[in-house]
Amino acid sequence: MSNHAIQVENLSKAYRIGLKEEIPDTFMGAATGWLKAPLRNLRRLRRLNTFAENAGQNGDAKDQLPEKNGNSCEPASDTIWALRDVSFEVQPGEVVGIIGRNGAGKSTLLKILSRITDPTSGRAVINGRVSSLLEVGTGFHPELTGRENIYMNGTILGMTKREIDRKFDEIVDFSGVEKFLDTPTKRYSSGMTVRLAFSVAAHLEPEILIIDEVLAVGDQEFQNKCLGKMNEVAHSGRTVLFVSHNMAAVEGLCMKAIHLSGGQLSHIGETHDVIAGYLQHGLTIASEIDLSDHPRRVRGMQSVLKSVSISLGDGSSVNQIPLGSDIRFDVVVDPPRPIRYARLAIRLFNSVGLRVTTCHNEYQHPEPIAIAGKTTLRCIMRNCRLAPGAYTVNLQFDDHRVALDKIDSCAGLEIIPTDIYGTSRVLPTHAAIVFPEVEWSVRAGGMGERLAASFKAC
Repeated sequence: MSNHAIQVENLSKAYRIGLKEEIPDTFMGAATGWLKAPLRNLRRLRRLNTFAENAGQNGDAKDQLPEKNGNSCEPASDTIWALRDVSFEVQPGEVVGIIGRNGAGKSTLLKILSRITDPTSGRAVINGRVSSLLEVGTGFHPELTGRENIYMNGTILGMTKREIDRKFDEIVDFSGVEKFLDTPTKRYSSGMTVRLAFSVAAHLEPEILIIDEVLAVGDQEFQNKCLGKMNEVAHSGRTVLFVSHNMAAVEGLCMKAIHLSGGQLSHIGETHDVIAGYLQHGLTIASEIDLSDHPRRVRGMQSVLKSVSISLGDGSSVNQIPLGSDIRFDVVVDPPRPIRYARLAIRLFNSVGLRVTTCHNEYQHPEPIAIAGKTTLRCIMRNCRLAPGAYTVNLQFDDHRVALDKIDSCAGLEIIPTDIYGTSRVLPTHAAIVFPEVEWSVRAGGMGERLAASFKAC
């Protein structure tokens, strides 16, 4: 018997997507289409079954896509892959974060592990009782009260009535919905529903706890309670799979992480390294970048931001920026009309998605900036003291208070450690978020004694 809590081997999942329906314009056409429909669906089912059998025998699904003639050469127009040939192992007691952009396959993976859906090929072996919280109110009946849903949901998760009775008071106390316990859950807010659902999933002692991005619904206080509870679950020797877009929560909770991209396993390893790679994925580091048709432009924005260039203060092009250097940002904008009060925000985010600083001309430039036509806006960040590591850059351009253009994660830069204090010591990477200018002093005896020495580090 395997010693792994979860073992995933060559897991793949294909879905059919809806195609535009051809609507007949005659009675005969409608009758013919109705007669053909069962045969057409039967042929599609046979193609998918044949494909799944072949993929399972060959052990490689990512290069095999069903097509109309039953062969596995060209992809069918109505088939997409949510997962492709994913393999990994999770040991008992590990807390693993799963990260990736929307559509990367995270939720599909969790649904397979929770036995909600079957894989097209490959297999997932789970050793232990699983408790899943994949969507707000999963397993809850809106007409039943909170009390009744606790027992029903606990039963679905495989618990006995005695086990639920023993944990009932803890579940209610943690959820904070005691006042509404005998109210039908259809009258609950989404936050109340997720509070109760998480409480049931977390308190019924599963050996494996699977949580999708549902904590974002709760308020900050409840999110902190949930993270604390997951830490408690992890320290009790149980296994946790945690999907979230909150990189700070993933790094604080998880000992390792999995990065999914386009349905495939991109990286698995220590949480900090995986998150850094995920945030830097597809970014150009410290060079000129064309923003005219950037894929990460916020939907609905105008194409005003045309390019950005990141260099040292003197304009030297580098791939890595030493700690304490001046950093120059040259942003080219081309608004559709003259702007009397141009506002440019340059925001830097660290490897866990925390905004660490903002350069904004409204706060840092003494006079309004008026522009007409294509213009280069230059900002120099003097003596940058951000901790060594990789950073992503977000840009936003406004006409006074009206946002015209915004691009998230459009560029990146990497700061490397140096001796900025003149002590012949290279600063550790994770010592802080920012290293300030400081002055140390030493006095013999108490506060009123004579100054013995003073040290200024800038």
